[in-house]
Amino acid sequence: MPREDRLVTEEPLEIRVRVGALAPRRAWVTMRTPGHDFELAAGWLVHEGLATPDTLAQVAYCTDDDLDPEQEFNVVTVTVTGSAAVPHRHVAASAGSSACGVCGKDSVADALEVRSATPWSGERPAADVVRRLPEALRERQELFARTGGVHAAGLATADGTLLVVREDVGRHNAVDKVVGARVLAGEPAAAACLVLSGRVGFELVQKAAASGIGSIVAVGAPTSLAARLAREAGIELWGFTSASRAVNYC
Repeated sequence: MPREDRLVTEEPLEIRVRVGALAPRRAWVTMRTPGHDFELAAGWLVHEGLATPDTLAQVAYCTDDDLDPEQEFNVVTVTVTGSAAVPHRHVAASAGSSACGVCGKDSVADALEVRSATPWSGERPAADVVRRLPEALRERQELFARTGGVHAAGLATADGTLLVVREDVGRHNAVDKVVGARVLAGEPAAAACLVLSGRVGFELVQKAAASGIGSIVAVGAPTSLAARLAREAGIELWGFTSASRAVNYC
C-alpha cells in the first residue's frame, strides 16, 4: 500500500570569498542540506585555514543580478579582512559532494598546517561521560528522526553538556556548521569534545585539529589515517561508542 515518506533535501551551496575590497572569488561548492548556510560557510573557511574567527567580517547571501531565483539562497559570500588570498586549490573548479570534506589535503602534515587554534589544554570527557554522549546527540537529531537521511555533529563540554548540534546530509558539513555556529556567535571554536553520529574519517579529524578541539566521540569507527592524524594532533579519539561500550584509540 503506498505511503508518504519524507526525504532530506540536498542542494548545492557555492561559497565565495571576498578579501577586503576585491571582487569575490568562488572557493568551494558542496552539496548540503539547506539551513545554517552562514554557519557552514564560516566553519568551512576556518577549517580550511582561509580565515580565523577574528578575520571573518561578513557572511551574506549573494545578490548578483545574474543569479536565477532558485540560486538566490545557494550562493554565500564571506568577506575576510586582511591580505590573505584564496589559495589556488580553492579557485574556480573546486567542488565536492556531500561525502567529500577535504580539498587538497595530501598528508597529515598538510592537514596540521591549517590549524588555526592552539591544541586543547583543558579537561576532556571521562569514559562514563563519553558513553552518554551519543544518546544525548541522538535526542537532538530532529531531522534524522523525520527522514533518516542526515548526519549530526555536536560540540560538548567535558561534563557532557551539548553546546550546539547541527545536522546535514554531509557529515563534514555538520561539523562545519557546529563550529561556524560558535564562531558567528562570538564564542570559541574550540571545545572539549566533538560528537559524531557516524564514522570518523580523516577530514573530520582535520577539522577538529583546525579548531583546537580536544576529543572526538563517534558512534562508528575511525579510519587508520583518522587515528594517525588524531595522535599527531593530540586529539583523544573514541569510536564504537554506545551506552555500554566505547573504544579509545588515542
